[in-house]
Amino acid sequence: MSNKVLAGRYELFERIGEGGMSVVYKAKDRLLNRFVAIKILKPQFINDSKFIDSFRRESQAAASLSHPNIVNIYDVGREGNIHYIVMELIEGKTLSDYIKEHGAMSYPKVIALSKQIAAALSFAHKNHIIHRDVKPHNIMITPNGTAKITDFGIAKAVNAATIVDNTDGIIGSVHYFSPEQARGGYVDEKSDIYSLGIVMYEMLTGRVPFDGDNPVNIALMHINGEMIPPSRLVDGVPPALEHIILKCTDKYPINRYASADELIEALNNLEFVGSVVGNSVLMGGATGTMKPVREGDGPIAETDYDDGEEYDEEGDEKDGKKGMDKKKKRLIIIIAAAAAAIIAGIAVAFALGAFGGEEIKTPDFKNMTLEEAREAAAEYDLKIKKGDEVISEDVEKGRIVSQDPEAGTKIKTGSTVTVNISNGLGDGDVPDLRGKMQDELDDYLDAAGFKLGKVTEEASEEEAGTVISQDPEPGTTAEKGSAINVVVSDGSLAKAVVPYLIGQSLSDAQAALANAHLEVGEISYDYSNTYVEGEVMWQQYEANARLDRGTSVRLRVSKGPEPEPSTSAPADDSEDDGDSDE
Repeated sequence: MSNKVLAGRYELFERIGEGGMSVVYKAKDRLLNRFVAIKILKPQFINDSKFIDSFRRESQAAASLSHPNIVNIYDVGREGNIHYIVMELIEGKTLSDYIKEHGAMSYPKVIALSKQIAAALSFAHKNHIIHRDVKPHNIMITPNGTAKITDFGIAKAVNAATIVDNTDGIIGSVHYFSPEQARGGYVDEKSDIYSLGIVMYEMLTGRVPFDGDNPVNIALMHINGEMIPPSRLVDGVPPALEHIILKCTDKYPINRYASADELIEALNNLEFVGSVVGNSVLMGGATGTMKPVREGDGPIAETDYDDGEEYDEEGDEKDGKKGMDKKKKRLIIIIAAAAAAIIAGIAVAFALGAFGGEEIKTPDFKNMTLEEAREAAAEYDLKIKKGDEVISEDVEKGRIVSQDPEAGTKIKTGSTVTVNISNGLGDGDVPDLRGKMQDELDDYLDAAGFKLGKVTEEASEEEAGTVISQDPEPGTTAEKGSAINVVVSDGSLAKAVVPYLIGQSLSDAQAALANAHLEVGEISYDYSNTYVEGEVMWQQYEANARLDRGTSVRLRVSKGPEPEPSTSAPADDSEDDGDSDE
């Protein structure tokens, strides 16, 4: 389908992805002169009218979502049997590919990405849209570490039946299905939270909690199976993070977080504790290395972990020690675990302000520069930490967009406030303005996200007001909202373009030449069986030829069909002569 043009506007270039229901192409929007991603529904779904209606309805609803962590949808359309969605083109890779390449992630990275994904879900849920298919394949990671969720529209059009409809990738979703989805039950915001919990589990451990030979078995595991805690697979998982993941993935929706915002708050608290007490205390001094898992184990049974003892083939301890020695070992482990829990509790209490520090309300640092915020924070005995650079339509580049904790939140003196800095509107592809008229530039640039800068004139053969060059050059990347300077023709050297005159009446041809700043030259007439009388049948210069203004153009006009020769007898001249003589 490459090189096809959809809707006379979107030129497809290359396939860049494929899922269970759709194929994704890189394309160029000719109207706005920018690259986009086009998601095209696979042919096997186009005959399902119910699916198509849901696909279109939910895609249009998702198009209303504008959030830094959601892939923008620009257009939804149909051409013949092709149903497509035009989306923001993201430079980066899917989270699934990232996990395949890098394996298990560090827990701070898991927290950072999870907060972004949860923020996108929170925004969607507040707009009454449930994703229903949250999985690493539907999450893009940009080069600067920003997570962006895609496939909102298609996801809600899918139901539980799709887990066995197709084996070309769509069944992969079952690894992230909530128990209620697996049962075909009612799905709401908490289903998305469950799926995000599975994604967090995979980011932290490098594997999904439930896997099997077929999707039905996996679905049953979500309903009935017990999840192996991440700390059994990876050393150094903070107990609080494990608790968050297990709460997200509770079998019963009522036991999960009530909303994505509540999940974000829990992650913020954990991140805050880590920033205060340090990673080594939060993780109990562990290194974060992967524990060995035997091949083919699948979900690990309760005894599938190393407790420091060795067993022979019959299950007896090799050293022969039984009974009391084994109980002593277990008692030591329990005491050590209890001591670690007490230490962790003290650390958390300290971090949350149980010891020392004056309680104040967090100042509002929004719209300040980083330097201004640090000066203001010093007056309250607070510290400022630079967070992410984010795209913002409302806040000037270089100024603070948001903060954590938010303004007005109670906080202890000496604490750290993380601030996110505006990166403006982000970068975009500079449109090609050459050949366009000056009076249409404002609307065209506004649609592309830029504004008109300095306009200068130069002598040119082009018509007055025509753009002949620009800065920055078309096709380059520039910050959205920035100005594009143009040079337009002053018309002093403008050439006249010869119009097409053949078949026009003489009066219309004369008017067309006058409008083109050309003169009517010598007019000749001849018979024609093709052109009716009075129509131009030849012109001296071909249409679109460029001539100096005022040049004369000769025309040949039809006199109509040539008359047939007369067949009547000649007159009697002698009789006429005789009459005259009389």
